[in-house]
Amino acid sequence: MQQIVWKHKIYLAELSTRQIAESEKAKGLQENAKASKKGGTVAKNARIELESKTGKNVVTGENFLPQKQKKTKLN
Repeated sequence: MQQIVWKHKIYLAELSTRQIAESEKAKGLQENAKASKKGGTVAKNARIELESKTGKNVVTGENFLPQKQKKTKLN
């Protein structure tokens, strides 16, 4: 269940960012970066509210995605 919630948080951040960028008619890197910050804030606030309502953490040691291993080049 927690992993599903985590995935939905990511989708919420992406959807929020896209809709904010579209509504603000963001063009270029700087304007889209601002929209991205706002979208991330929406998702963060949703996570915090969900955690306060359920009393459970959305992100735990059991459901986080581990960092990808760096690939080493062979000579």
